[in-house]
Amino acid sequence: MKLKLATADFSFPLLPHDKVLDLIGMMEFDGIDVGLFEGRSHLWPSREFRNVKKSARGLKRKVQDRGLKVADVFLQMAPDFVPFAINHPEAARRRKARDWFLKTLEYAREAGCRHVTSLPGVEFKKESKAASLDRSRAELAWRVAESKKAGVVFGFEAHVGSIVPNPKEAKRLVESVPGASLTLDYTHFTRAGLRDSVAEPLIQHASHFHVRGAAKGRLQVNFKKNVIDYRRIFNVMKKTNYKGYVGIEYVWIDWEQCNESDNLSETIQYRDFFRKLAKA
Repeated sequence: MKLKLATADFSFPLLPHDKVLDLIGMMEFDGIDVGLFEGRSHLWPSREFRNVKKSARGLKRKVQDRGLKVADVFLQMAPDFVPFAINHPEAARRRKARDWFLKTLEYAREAGCRHVTSLPGVEFKKESKAASLDRSRAELAWRVAESKKAGVVFGFEAHVGSIVPNPKEAKRLVESVPGASLTLDYTHFTRAGLRDSVAEPLIQHASHFHVRGAAKGRLQVNFKKNVIDYRRIFNVMKKTNYKGYVGIEYVWIDWEQCNESDNLSETIQYRDFFRKLAKA
């Protein structure tokens, strides 16, 4: 396994985007995870999609000028993940979600990226969970097929508040959709008090991996307070021949107490931690 390290442009929201790219380049990462988060990231999909090719090619030039590659393009269509959940009961919202996903695939290709991420949907309380899951499977299968046509790998992230909030349900969903993979983030499970061993079977399904500190009750904590055994995870990755990027993903938002970390220092500590593991 060759270590490929990335970090997220949305880790540093107080800087202009060009300065974020400068910073990530200066930290000598291999790649950058790009957040297309409507209403809360540097690059809003509604703006970037006005001219997909122009926007994506411009990003590609900027990233390449700094010795980087786009590792992942992560689409979120609203600050809240419910209004445009891929399995929304309203067909018009699902159509818009599909349209923006197709634009995301084009954007990723033009930016030189071969991986995209989206969320798996939520459970809608006015119907059975089985009905919500059925639509989620159908929409994920469609995204897998469209991604394959585009030559892009598609991963979905099981997260707090999603239709698959724990490893058991995430495993069941990803295995029920042929060709699907995970953008895997242990922190959502650690926050719920689950052990690493419960999430470990998901590594074999991962195509992208998010790293930050976490502890029971806290989605994001500093390096020294982290309880996730990333050394063991890295060893399992080597055994399973993991081929994706390891993306360090600290966020700075007023949600889940995720605005209490020095993202720059935490990112550097995890960068150095994984570099040492790779050399061991």
